[in-house]
Amino acid sequence: MSIKLSKSDLGKFRQLLQIDQHELIADARLDPDSDGGPNPHDLYDAALAACKAITLLMYAEQADIPLEDVQITIERDSSEERSGKYHLQVGLGLKGKLDSNQLDRLEKVAAKCPVHKLMTTVETMITTTCEVIHG
Repeated sequence: MSIKLSKSDLGKFRQLLQIDQHELIADARLDPDSDGGPNPHDLYDAALAACKAITLLMYAEQADIPLEDVQITIERDSSEERSGKYHLQVGLGLKGKLDSNQLDRLEKVAAKCPVHKLMTTVETMITTTCEVIHG
């Protein structure tokens, strides 16, 4: 998997992200009236939502749980981010004829999705190299 980023011709800060054959955009919303795309924090939070949904659907299929759909809302509180705290409130909406045992199992599985683990239990090391590009 490869992620490549380049500046978009549209907007002062808008970026084009190429993830294999998929293209996404990211932007900095400095002006409330402009919306050139999700900002990097939005993409970070969205990764958690997508991972939880996919994990739940895969688990339900494997465990023969009648889960038809997953809808997720994430509310972010980044007010303490500079002091090292970043709070995400995740709301899971699960569609299907689910009993309380299945609902409990699915809630526990959602907390074990790979991105949730990555955000909460893994030590992330980032190495950045810099080079001058020409052209």
